[in-house]
Amino acid sequence: MKEFSSFATDLGGLERVCRTLYNHRKETTFLSELLFNPKIICKFAAAKQLKQDQNVFDMRGKKLLLLVLSLGMVLPSLAAGDDVVPVVAGFLGKVGTFLDSMAVNGLDRRYVDAPKRPWQVILRGNINQSILSINTQTSHAEDILPFMSGDMTWEPRIKTVPATYLGIWAGYRGYGFGYSWNVGGDKGRILTLGATGGSYGVNLRIHWFDNDEPHVYMKGTVLMSIDQTGTPVYKPIEYNDVVEMGSPIQTRALFLDGYYLFNKRCSYAAAYDQSVIQKRSSGSLMAGAMYVHSATEYDNDVNADLIMLMDDIGIIKSDQISAGVGYIYNWVPAKGLLISAMAIPMLTFYNHHKMWRFDSNLKDLVNQDGWDEFMEMEEKDYRIRDAKNNHIVSKNSNIKLSYDARLSITYEWNSRVFINAYGQLNSFGYKLDQVSGRLRDWYINASIGVRL
Repeated sequence: MKEFSSFATDLGGLERVCRTLYNHRKETTFLSELLFNPKIICKFAAAKQLKQDQNVFDMRGKKLLLLVLSLGMVLPSLAAGDDVVPVVAGFLGKVGTFLDSMAVNGLDRRYVDAPKRPWQVILRGNINQSILSINTQTSHAEDILPFMSGDMTWEPRIKTVPATYLGIWAGYRGYGFGYSWNVGGDKGRILTLGATGGSYGVNLRIHWFDNDEPHVYMKGTVLMSIDQTGTPVYKPIEYNDVVEMGSPIQTRALFLDGYYLFNKRCSYAAAYDQSVIQKRSSGSLMAGAMYVHSATEYDNDVNADLIMLMDDIGIIKSDQISAGVGYIYNWVPAKGLLISAMAIPMLTFYNHHKMWRFDSNLKDLVNQDGWDEFMEMEEKDYRIRDAKNNHIVSKNSNIKLSYDARLSITYEWNSRVFINAYGQLNSFGYKLDQVSGRLRDWYINASIGVRL
């Protein structure tokens, strides 16, 4: 030990420290003293402190400390003559036993039970759609959009084409992850992480996609032209069609939700990830919470027309936290068949929104010469710029009512193979002064899984 202590105080003796550790790898008393004697660690730290400034750790000192800690984790098994593989296998076995117990912990095994095979591999198909709507009502439209007049209901709406995804999910007792990629519709990816037990569920879903053909709806009274006398000519207009984008809308959304069931005879996991099996019908009161972050961006010059139709908004970012109490019912009409429905109304008590507004030369043209000139300017000539007034608007919305609804059908083909289909609908609203809106997100999963 004296040999190691003297070497450790000299940062240039890293090689000699390694050689000494190797020569003593079979001496259990040496390793025990090295790994668990606080005096040695303190002596090393003190010597290092004298060598360097009190607030700086140089890279060589960090490497030496990491080496000692790493060897401290591995060498005890070598000192006892053990192989590393059995040690790691034993640790994983303990983790598996813990997850096995968590799957049915506290549940009534007459109603809910765990399959003998713990691993799951699931092939999954997905169809989804997102709808972002903004609603503005005013009796003085010219105060908001100079090329409009009088009473106005302005309802720009971005609705993506239903998109199709294909992916895979793998996990152990409800703890796993999935990845899906686009095969039709918008161009995007979906990443999911899940951790479910008998009475609880925590799910993370990250969805990012690009869409260059959104469906946009708006109506109002607009300035169509200026007559020869210089008098503005206003006419009603309504647009409800696809807009071909010069640059795609980029959307990023993160959904994190968690649930807890109060009845030990009913399981969330049985219906939505099949890590346990519901044997008899039962329902439960449940509590849930959800965090949603979404960002929609289309602030590109060639999108000046859409930005103008969206009340000059080119970037929208939202953060929402909701919580509520709902109900889930698992119906088992026949052996192996489970139909589950759940609904949770939630209060969105944190509802923050940030919007970036832009002006453009296209909007200048419409303001000066009317809507008829809208089609005269070519897309390549569009130019956007930060809005002179209220370029960035950041506000908290009032408390709003949101909801989460899900429906699932599962059939256990046998002890190893199962099929499932389930759908989910989320709706989040907000209101800022005269502007209100809602984000709706729905998807349907169809899957076939194998237990291993």
